[in-house]
Amino acid sequence: MIGILAFSMLSFVVAEFSDDPDEHRFTTDSVLLDLPPVQQDLTLPSLAPEVVPLAAKPAKHWREIRATVKSGDSLAVILIRNGLSAQDVHAVSNSKPIGSRLRSIFPGQELTFFVDAQGTLQRLNYSTGPLDTLEYHRTDAGFTGRLVSNEPERVLAYKHGTIDHSLFVASQRAGLSDGMTMRLAQIFQWDVDFVLDIRPGDAFFVLYEDLYYNDEFIGYGDILAAEFVNQGDDYRAMQYVDTTGTKDYYAPSGASMRKAFLRTPVEFSRISSNFNLRRVHPLFKTVQPHRGIDYAAPRGTPILAAGDGRIATASKTQANGNYIVIQHGEQFVTKYLHLSKFGRGVKRGAKVSQGQVIGLVGATGWATAPHLHYEFLKNQVHRKPRTVSLPDAEPIASSEMNRFKDHVNQYAVLLDDYKNQVTVALAR
Repeated sequence: MIGILAFSMLSFVVAEFSDDPDEHRFTTDSVLLDLPPVQQDLTLPSLAPEVVPLAAKPAKHWREIRATVKSGDSLAVILIRNGLSAQDVHAVSNSKPIGSRLRSIFPGQELTFFVDAQGTLQRLNYSTGPLDTLEYHRTDAGFTGRLVSNEPERVLAYKHGTIDHSLFVASQRAGLSDGMTMRLAQIFQWDVDFVLDIRPGDAFFVLYEDLYYNDEFIGYGDILAAEFVNQGDDYRAMQYVDTTGTKDYYAPSGASMRKAFLRTPVEFSRISSNFNLRRVHPLFKTVQPHRGIDYAAPRGTPILAAGDGRIATASKTQANGNYIVIQHGEQFVTKYLHLSKFGRGVKRGAKVSQGQVIGLVGATGWATAPHLHYEFLKNQVHRKPRTVSLPDAEPIASSEMNRFKDHVNQYAVLLDDYKNQVTVALAR
């Protein structure tokens, strides 16, 4: 009994005073496990690719050659530069099922070759990122390839910012990357115009994931929940992955953050001409109704389809220049004028999806400078694109609602707790 008691006390001391930093790492799983249990399954859906076990280690007599892709390099250039044959280039780049991915390699990425004693290429590894590697192995028939993916550690992170000039300035000051800022803006783009609606004092709160692999930060994961305060109005979005694996953002009520149409189908620098039925035309100096909005933007700026639909017209006239008309069901039509060129596959009858690039900004037709003239029609009547009431996208299905609430309630608890911490800190 004395021995058992001594062993128990020793185990307690070791466990209580362990200074292993990984034991207390603030991970998504550890935080969610601390929350009170609920009735439904609260397992977060996996957002990472399936982890594939690594292949067997190369034979000991193989020679390993590492190469970093430089500007202007191709697979052929790199292999020949390292004394390998053109036949190997052809064999590996035409291998199934993923040999074609070697035809588009990018500067900074790494290639590793394993060559046998006779100088024959036996294996090639192509690292496309910190988590993914394409492996190609020689077989009797040539080469075969596969994707090897590793699972990162997902660590919860929070950011808060108050806007005094622009969203990007506030985000940089808060420590958000430009890429994450763009993702944040895209979530709320149907409710907030980040060019025209932003005011000093607007604020954001973001709950997201930092990604680590082998204890090294490798990038950002998903935004799990976010809140944006614009001119006193609060907008909150929660990420949800439904039972089919479709991932999107919803309000806590289950309404989609998306609308059936984008408010602005181009990233613009300013509005050069508003909707005005008594506008004086800048070229002809006569009163001509302006039934749309002119978004000034640099030549070549991508123009996006405002909503899902089918192209009714993709043509050119003297007045409109290159222009596109999209029919969205029976009620809605959008028009895009003065394009410098059409997007790939844009032709009459083609289907387009919301956010798809359909063309580039230009100054064709009766235009004095590069801009997009955009029109929005409902039941054949022109409406002001910036103020027209837009129909909502599909909400959470009723069959998913209980599961949805269980998932987003976890994010809501974490976001509310962080907001309370920020409020207390700012009050000091």
